[in-house]
Amino acid sequence: MRIALAQLNTVVGDLEGNRDRILSSLDDARSAGADLAVFPELAVTGYPPEDLLLRPGFVTAAHRTLEEVARASTGIVALVGTPWFDRDLANACAVCADGTLRAIYRKHFLPNYGVFDEHRYFASGRDLVLLRLGEVFVGPTICEDVWQPGPPATDLALAGAQLLVNLSASPFHVGKAEEREEMLVTRARDASSYLAFCNLVGGQDELVFDGHSVVLDDAGEVVARAPGFEEELLVVDIEPAFAMGRRLSDVRRRELERSRGTVPELELFELGPLTEHDDRHSATIVPFETELEQMRLALTLGLRDYVDKNGFVEIVVGASGGIDSAATAALCVDALGANRVHCVSMPSRFTSEGTRSDARKLAENLGCGFREIPVEEVVEAFHSTLRAGSGDELEGLAAENLQARARGTLLMALSNAHGWLVVSTGNKSELAVGYSTLYGDMVGGFALLKDVLKTDVFRLARYLNERAGRELVPASTIERAPSAELKEGQLDEDSIPAYAQLDPVLEAYVELDRSREELLDEFDADVVERALALVDRAEYKRRQAPPGVKLRPKAFGRDRRTPITNRWTG
Repeated sequence: MRIALAQLNTVVGDLEGNRDRILSSLDDARSAGADLAVFPELAVTGYPPEDLLLRPGFVTAAHRTLEEVARASTGIVALVGTPWFDRDLANACAVCADGTLRAIYRKHFLPNYGVFDEHRYFASGRDLVLLRLGEVFVGPTICEDVWQPGPPATDLALAGAQLLVNLSASPFHVGKAEEREEMLVTRARDASSYLAFCNLVGGQDELVFDGHSVVLDDAGEVVARAPGFEEELLVVDIEPAFAMGRRLSDVRRRELERSRGTVPELELFELGPLTEHDDRHSATIVPFETELEQMRLALTLGLRDYVDKNGFVEIVVGASGGIDSAATAALCVDALGANRVHCVSMPSRFTSEGTRSDARKLAENLGCGFREIPVEEVVEAFHSTLRAGSGDELEGLAAENLQARARGTLLMALSNAHGWLVVSTGNKSELAVGYSTLYGDMVGGFALLKDVLKTDVFRLARYLNERAGRELVPASTIERAPSAELKEGQLDEDSIPAYAQLDPVLEAYVELDRSREELLDEFDADVVERALALVDRAEYKRRQAPPGVKLRPKAFGRDRRTPITNRWTG
C-alpha cells in the first residue's frame, strides 16, 4: 500500500489558498501512485481558527471548500482535516474518494490545556470509522485521539485496523518531536498496527508547527520520517499485512477483546482496490535536528510566516549593540534575507563606544540596512517639555525609561513611514522579571525572543556564528556584560540576579510551577525571593507584550495565564 503524507503550511482563514495547497499535493500524491493521501488536522481552514469557528459564514464556506476537494479525489483516497457541522460542530476527518465525500470521522478527544481550547468550539465524536482499501483496513484518528492511551486507537485495532492514520496539528516546543514520536511508538505497538502521523508545519501567531510527519510499523519501528520545519510530501510503501503475524501471537490484544466483551460498533466503508506497483517506493528517514538547530528553525519559520502571512515586506530592529538585538537581527536576516531587514542604532549619552560600534559592525556582518539616530536631543526635549508644563524633573527610573520610550517612539515612526514591522528584542528572562520598559523596548509587532531565556540567547548567538563559519554577532557583543545603558556604568546584575542563577529559577517557577518552598530547598534563597517577587509583579507588562514564537513547553500568554490582581505568594 502506497501512502502519501502531505505536510502542509496552511494559512488560517485562507480557504482558497488552503484548497489550492491541498489540491496540488493531491495531484503530486496521485502522480506518485499513492493509494491514500493524508492531510493535517483542519487543513481546510488552517489551525487554530479560533473564534472564526463561531461564525456561521466561515463554517459554511469551509464546507464548500471541502466539496471542491472531494470532487478532485479521483483515483485516490484523501483524508482531509476540516470543521464539520451536523447538529453540532466537529473537528473532523473527511474521507474523500471517487470524487465524493464518503465518510466523516469526528475527533473524540478535544484538548483543553496549554495552548488548546477546543471545548470552546467543538463537540466530541463518539463513532468510529473503518475504511477498507483492497484488503487493508484503515482507521482514521485526529491529533489528541492518539495521545490518549486506549480508545479510539485500541478500538480501531480490535475492529481490525491494520493502519492507523492520524491527522495532526501538533505545535512545537524544543524536544517535542522526539517526545511525540516516543508516544507514537507506544501506540503502534499497543495496537499492533502501522501508524501514519501527518503533522502541520508553519507559523501561526505564537505557535509553530514543526512537521516531522512519520510512519511507523506495527513494532514501532520508523519506516519514514519527513524533515522538520518545511513542507514535504512523504511517500512510502508499507506492508500492513505484516502486522498479522504479531497479532496472531499478541496475547494482550486478545485479553483486551475478551474483557471488552464485544468489538466496538463502527461504520465500515469500502473504498475500492489498491494499485499494483512494479517498484517499491522507500522513503528516507530524516534525522531529528539538534536542540539549537531546532530553536533556530522554529524562530526563523515563526518569524517568516508571521511577516509573510500578515502582508509585511520588511522589518526593523532596534540594534543597541547588545546580545539580544544582535541575536534578533541575525535570526531576522536568516529568516527573511538581508535586503528585508533594517537595523537602527539609537545611541544616547550613556551609550558606550563599544556597543555603538558593535551595532554598526553587526549590520555590516549581516549585510542589512543600517542607520544611526541619536536620541539625546529627543530625550532632552521630553525633559524640558515636562519641566515647563508640570514642573517635574525626572530622575532615576523615570529618566531611564524615558530614553527607552523615545527609542520606541522612533521605531514606531519608522514603521508607520515605511510599513516596516518592528521586531522587538526582549528575551524571556527580562519579560519574566519585568526588566523591560512598557511602551519602550517592548514596542513592536512581534517579539522574536519572547520565549528564549537569556542564557539561551548567548548559546544561540554562538551557534549562529559557528553555523555560518564566520562572525555574524560580534564576539565583543557576546563577551560584554549585559547592560541597558540607561545610566552611567549600569549593568543588568545591578537590578536583577545574574542570568546564570536567575534562569534555572525561572524555568522551575514559570514552566514547572514549583512552589516557593521547593525552590528555596534547591536554589539560593535571595535569588528565589527576588525572582518570584519580580515575576509576580510583572504580569501586567506581559499582558501588553507583542506575540512571539512559543519555544518552550510553557510560554507566557497562551500557556501561562496568571491573574494580574493576585495576592498568592506561594
